[in-house]
Amino acid sequence: MLYRALADVTVVAHLTFVAYVVAGGFLAWRYKRTIWLHACCAAWGFASIVVGIDCPLTALENWARVQSGGAALPSTGFIDFYLTGVVYPESALGAVRLLAASAVVVSWAGYFVLRTRSRQALRLS
Repeated sequence: MLYRALADVTVVAHLTFVAYVVAGGFLAWRYKRTIWLHACCAAWGFASIVVGIDCPLTALENWARVQSGGAALPSTGFIDFYLTGVVYPESALGAVRLLAASAVVVSWAGYFVLRTRSRQALRLS
């Protein structure tokens, strides 16, 4: 039961991480120092899609599932298992990836616009 709970907590952590990769740049508008954390997370997310780096959270979930007597996720991974075909149709995968990347770019552009404006306001005061 403990391993099953660990697997479930890992799923929640993974979903939180994916949401942060997509929307964390907008949090940096308010909490400016978090932009570096978001840059690292976004780079990891980008590399996992483009290069195919295995996520340690998927490995942890698989290990916990196997320890609890269950089966590991299919080799396709976390996003394909929990999100693709469940939250959005498989045929929309490219569009979803483009929207996620666009959200990151827009959030960073907004961050730098806000940062530039606040610096200009400080110089004018």
